[in-house]
Amino acid sequence: MASEYGLKRHFNGEAAHLIGGRIRAVHPEFDVESYAAEVERRIPGKELKDRVLVLAEGLRTRLPDDYPGAVSILLSILGDELAEGEGMFNTSWFLMPVARFVEEYGLDHPELSLDAIEEITRRHTGEYAIRPYIERHYEPTMKRIAEWAHSPSHNVRRLASEGVRPRLPWARTLSVFVEDPRPVLEILEPLRSDPSEYVRKSVANNLNDISKDTPDAALATALRWLEESPTPETTWTVKHGLRTLVKKGDQRALAILGATGGERVQVPRLTVTPSWVSVGDTLVIDLEIANTDDRAHSVTVDYVVHHVRRNGRSIPKVFKLTTLDLAAGERRSLRKSHPIKEVQTRTYYPGEHRVDIQVNGLVKATQRFGLRT
Repeated sequence: MASEYGLKRHFNGEAAHLIGGRIRAVHPEFDVESYAAEVERRIPGKELKDRVLVLAEGLRTRLPDDYPGAVSILLSILGDELAEGEGMFNTSWFLMPVARFVEEYGLDHPELSLDAIEEITRRHTGEYAIRPYIERHYEPTMKRIAEWAHSPSHNVRRLASEGVRPRLPWARTLSVFVEDPRPVLEILEPLRSDPSEYVRKSVANNLNDISKDTPDAALATALRWLEESPTPETTWTVKHGLRTLVKKGDQRALAILGATGGERVQVPRLTVTPSWVSVGDTLVIDLEIANTDDRAHSVTVDYVVHHVRRNGRSIPKVFKLTTLDLAAGERRSLRKSHPIKEVQTRTYYPGEHRVDIQVNGLVKATQRFGLRT
């Protein structure tokens, strides 16, 4: 499995030995070798979530039949709480099957499981495990989540936000919150200016999720937060939380963030060189931006690369360039190097690509380049 990449490569027999060794220290009957052998046998061809499920299933068949007893053993192996800045995927990634165990097998014991999720999230995360409890035990789960939003632990406060994200990556969509985000926004209220960047990032991502389905609710909330809580932390949360709307050129979002004069600022010069590139080359974008108005403006400048697809159509990808304050009549030169490099989420196809320059979401200039592969 040497060619494997990403987090999934860690969930194998070695991970089973790591988890099993910790369990055997407190529960000597646990058969570590059979657990590791089963995991190695079952994981080939599986992606991350299915591998984690294999490890959780192996725990279920080797721990005591009674769920409370099994969870008690698992909670005893968690270790110390993560400090601010300690990444769960770097430090405690191996606890993912423990959280999956609670997700899969604890729904008949909601209070005990919510206690377990709170303990797990202090060392790892409970953002995936909590979602079936929201669906099946809505009232008690949302009550507990509201309490978590006031926890002294930054990890628990972060779970209050992350667990209710309507469109959390790698997780089932919470349709109830896609349709009506008000319960989510109530959870986020005390977290909008949280002292922890870890928490604020989750709040911003949550607001960004909401903006994709109910932009009016996201915009109204962002504006109110800035008015009621004029702190640098709230400003950061709102700016990051409206990023998708900004990239789409939503003029309301840009106005909330203080951008002005998009219609008055022009791009009189744009060059994209070289005119032909291959994967591995670097594209250089040179432009001049000019404020043609007789008053100053704050502008957000982005560039959009329209990537050609296999069928000949193109897909736009917005990249941040800069945010500027331009005096009346001011002109300024900008340059950006854009590497044409392979990434897991994009495949390059030959053909004519386009680069747009957006000022406050308005396209001001366009150039083209060719891609050889």
